Amino acid sequence: MAEPRARVARHKGQMNFSSELRLLLLAYGDPAPHHSYPQEPLPETIRVLDEIVTDFILELCHGAAQVAHHARRQKIKVDDFRFALRRDPNKLGRVQELLRMERELKEARKAFDQNDDQVAKDAGKKGAPAATDDGDAAAGGGGGGDTAPPPSTTGTATGGGKKSKGKGKRAARRESDATEDSSVPMPKKRKTIG
Repeated sequence: MAEPRARVARHKGQMNFSSELRLLLLAYGDPAPHHSYPQEPLPETIRVLDEIVTDFILELCHGAAQVAHHARRQKIKVDDFRFALRRDPNKLGRVQELLRMERELKEARKAFDQNDDQVAKDAGKKGAPAATDDGDAAAGGGGGGDTAPPPSTTGTATGGGKKSKGKGKRAARRESDATEDSSVPMPKKRKTIG
């Protein structure tokens, strides 16, 4: 691994995660050395752990920035972080799990908001029947199979069944840079002359 970067002087004494680390140490049973000591973790322990966590985050961000730079992009994407963590399956798995949970929560919020909008429309109509065919589909969360699945982004870029010359693959690859649960991007194979 690369040599750790020196901490910038303005960040040298700054504590970024002291309250979270204190609670983490207490959760893992950080014992007080003697009953006369307070039940708080030692400040030196929190300071050292804070420095380790901060350095890890900085190094990970620098690694993701290098991946983006190598791909000739100015902006860092989620897949850059995945690629930077590709050699640590535990951390990569946790990142993918958190991204999947975030996506599920976003979809659940969206479905909940749509359901609330439909209930508000039905409540606004006085004397109207409580459930209509449209209301049943919206209130049921779309689980009855009445709704069409979202369009696939992995198809061709042009309609009519004609295949384009690789443009669809590039568009699908760009869309996979969002929070999709895809595996780590594979490096491109180079043509060899021989």
